[in-house]
Amino acid sequence: MINKNEILHQLKSVNYPGFNRDIVSFGMVKEILIDHNIITIMLSISSQNEEKKSQLVKDIKKTIVADGFEVKIKVLESQPKSIKVDTSNKHQNVDGNITKIIAVASGKGGVGKSTVALNLAAALTSEGHKTGLLDLDIYGPSLPLTMGIQANPEVDENQKIIPLEKHNLKLMSFGFISGNKAPVVWRGPLVAKMTEQFFKDVKWGNLDYLILDLPPGTGDVQLTLSQKIPLDGAIIVTTPNDIALTDVRKGADMFKKVETELLGVVENMSYMQISGEAPDSKNSHILINGQKVSTNENGQFNLKVDLFKNGGGKTESTRLDVPLLAEIPYSQPLMESIDSGEPIVFYDKESTIAQIFLRLAKQISSL
Repeated sequence: MINKNEILHQLKSVNYPGFNRDIVSFGMVKEILIDHNIITIMLSISSQNEEKKSQLVKDIKKTIVADGFEVKIKVLESQPKSIKVDTSNKHQNVDGNITKIIAVASGKGGVGKSTVALNLAAALTSEGHKTGLLDLDIYGPSLPLTMGIQANPEVDENQKIIPLEKHNLKLMSFGFISGNKAPVVWRGPLVAKMTEQFFKDVKWGNLDYLILDLPPGTGDVQLTLSQKIPLDGAIIVTTPNDIALTDVRKGADMFKKVETELLGVVENMSYMQISGEAPDSKNSHILINGQKVSTNENGQFNLKVDLFKNGGGKTESTRLDVPLLAEIPYSQPLMESIDSGEPIVFYDKESTIAQIFLRLAKQISSL
């Protein structure tokens, strides 16, 4: 006689379409019911992609081996409970007249979220929008380094903090206040209070956009924002590898709970573009690590290398029913611009990577 544990074990071999991870570890299997000769498997799926749902049902029915039993699949629409936010007086807890507040988030660290936030804000400024950038990573502020600023903000007669400015971009980070030298060892409530002060006690003035560089994950800062500052939208940054993509779902669910629109996904470190020249080559191609690469008449070549896997960001954005806003390559000019304390759109505006961020800014401003 088959039991629930045996069925659950079989379901562990069923991957969600487009992923190398099974539906059990994803938490999609909510209930297994066995009634006489009928097995009912109840799934919770947040995606609205009917094609993927249909494919998943087919995969499950092919996988379950239970002689004499009929297998039925029930798909539950996953709608996380919402946290109600008072939007009657939008941005009432912010000192300034700000049209849109957009959060840049990630499910895990190390995916380049802060780089994306900085260069998006700089690109919006370059396009003529009045923009501010707020680094909300209290434990690991990066803005002083990435913008090359080692200064303390001034305070006006009303004890309001005046943001620092560079390239007409207004900037604020805990690193400007702390000096960014000693580690921050604070409990959650203190972090939440500091987060709130960055809105109430900083004189932002008139802005078209305030870009928030959130700390990774779903912690105290995110909760404070959900309760105090209604966001106009959020962008999730990921890399193409499976671990980062798995955490995208957590971030997406968090924004659903706080009733914040997910504007889309940005895939960072999508690939690496290698250019070079083999002037002595008389052939129309050369071999690089066993891969045949075409060359032009001068022996020049371009090679696109996937650093992790291909298409992960696109697959995840499709599952979430949001656009893939950009695929950002691993770029030496981008790394050089960060080291120099200059956003890429000001460091080398004509570069390919700068043009990607400018297109991203145009997409965001058109929403």
